Amino acid sequence: MDDPSIAADENQAPEDDVKEQCWDQREALLGEPRCVICGRYGEYICDETDDDICSVECKRILLSRLVKSRSLLARPPPVQLPATDECYYVRDLNNNLESESLTNEQTELLRRKLDISVKGDSVPAPILSFSSCNFHQKLLQNLEDAGYEIPTPVQMQAIPAALIGQSMLVSAETGSGKTGSFLVPIVSYCVKLNNNNQQKPQAIVLAPTRELCIQVEEQAKLLGKGLPFKTALVVGGDAMAGQLYRIQQGVSLIVATPGRLIDLLIKHDIQLDSISTLVLDEVDCMVQRGFLDQVMQIFRALSQPQVLMYSATISREVERVAGSMVKNLTIILVGKPNKPNESIKQLAIWVESKKKKQKLFDILMSKQHFKPPVVVFVGSRLGADLLSDAITVTTGLKALSIHGEKPMKERREIIRSLLVGEVNVIVATGILGRGLDLLSVRQVIVFDMPSSIKEYVHQIGRASRMGEEGTSMVFVNEENKKLFPELVDILKSSGAAIPRELANSRYKVNSFSVGKAQKKRKHGY
Repeated sequence: MDDPSIAADENQAPEDDVKEQCWDQREALLGEPRCVICGRYGEYICDETDDDICSVECKRILLSRLVKSRSLLARPPPVQLPATDECYYVRDLNNNLESESLTNEQTELLRRKLDISVKGDSVPAPILSFSSCNFHQKLLQNLEDAGYEIPTPVQMQAIPAALIGQSMLVSAETGSGKTGSFLVPIVSYCVKLNNNNQQKPQAIVLAPTRELCIQVEEQAKLLGKGLPFKTALVVGGDAMAGQLYRIQQGVSLIVATPGRLIDLLIKHDIQLDSISTLVLDEVDCMVQRGFLDQVMQIFRALSQPQVLMYSATISREVERVAGSMVKNLTIILVGKPNKPNESIKQLAIWVESKKKKQKLFDILMSKQHFKPPVVVFVGSRLGADLLSDAITVTTGLKALSIHGEKPMKERREIIRSLLVGEVNVIVATGILGRGLDLLSVRQVIVFDMPSSIKEYVHQIGRASRMGEEGTSMVFVNEENKKLFPELVDILKSSGAAIPRELANSRYKVNSFSVGKAQKKRKHGY
């Protein structure tokens, strides 16, 4: 068909009825062709590529990618970029994400400066402002009111990729703005649909804990304030009847823990055929903690959604699962993968298990070292309760515990008390270690070293949000010997001092690596 219109066949509507924008096109039904750009009903066929497309807009995007890929194939090897701190970024006034005038060299320079690496086909250039994305004016106002002055690096790269329908696996350090990078495109997309009175849910966000779900939904409501955008929170601890009623009244976004959402789907007739975007927040936790079967059950109930996966740490298992769910996956890495936020000053303290309580009390009663409010991480629910009581009795500080056995209402009140300054110390299990924006917290004490370095990275990440400086202390001893090699690497990479006992420990070197080296020498390699 000839650009700029899309020719219809003899059985289709006249040419002037062709959909101009993808938002004018309906969702694809089961078994119907899908647009290669946005996934909506592929009503037309592009005569230049034989791909299914939904509108004139998506055809233009498809052809622009074709031109771009041809130019890349014909281009000579890239020249060395000039050593300059300037990067000129100009976007067309029509705010079309596909019509930016940033050259490939400028894009690469910008990504290097922001420590962004990408892998995938036709990944769009980063944006430098929210206003460049053609968002609804009220959404731009909500972003400003919520404190989103300029996009963070992960938002700069992930938002434009999400807006054109790419499925992504995104890794960025804790406190870098990952939540905003998937909520902003979701709100924008849903608002455009709901202007056409679309009442069915369009997106699902899955998170491993109730607290994280609550936080994500509250952030979504802030961004969607005053817009045709409603949310439903589906988590344990709240009545299912209220959650069901909320969805039946018409919502755009469901934020849920996997188990409760499956319970709701099994017991009630909830239609998910309209879902176009599935977000897996803290995806490595989803894979490692037994959520995978539940996540896959939900994924299989959907019809080829855009999948957005986020975490501060990404393992090979996560990449394998992501690859099995999505064919054309875009991978975005911001900062140093699987490393703590550089804004966090780490301090490792060697202390024997029997002396850890007294060491903690000393820190909390020290004017020099105690910087409230503080989150203390422990390894068990009982340990959280006992330690919080001991802190209150011994130091006189108000301390509360939080873990999965506490009622939802009580957990919400505890977090509120922490954020408004009514409580100085929270003793928590790993339930607070994932994704939560504890904005007032600048100090974390890891009382019990977790079972993996990834969990450690997440826990100390609570001490820094959006680049704010924070401090973390971790108690270590011989009981943590399995983690010594990785812990030493983490401490070295951040410039932290290594305790003498840890530096001299025979466990600080990975025994597998030593054995492998000895084997090589034995065989003369």
